[in-house]
Amino acid sequence: MIDQTVENVPRLSEPSLSSLVGGIINDFQSLMKQEVALARREIADELRKAKQAAISLGIGVGVLAIGGLLLIFMLVHLLSWAVPAIPLWACYGIIGGLLILAGGALLLRAKAKAEDIHVVPERNAETMKENLKWIKNPTS
Repeated sequence: MIDQTVENVPRLSEPSLSSLVGGIINDFQSLMKQEVALARREIADELRKAKQAAISLGIGVGVLAIGGLLLIFMLVHLLSWAVPAIPLWACYGIIGGLLILAGGALLLRAKAKAEDIHVVPERNAETMKENLKWIKNPTS
């Protein structure tokens, strides 16, 4: 039998407090760098998706506009065919005038809705005025 006492067993050296703190700080810095890199990558991915969506939206609007114009031409020729007494130029004028009236009505409606928008909520502004008044003169 080999007689070994505790004194003969080799001890592993324990790291010092400063090396532990230094390791924690290094790990934290590494983690923060990785988090920043991940955030940059996610932002780049979202910007790429937004760019693709904007391109698709632009193409869709363009195709829709062309389709709308073709339908307007169809309406003009349909009116000319349905009422042969009206010359083709007058059919263009009638359809164009109807579209101008419809567009004007939509713009007036949008203007009325836009005028109803308040950047600063009225109730909140009144409450803030009352609070300021009270702060200036709390006895009243």
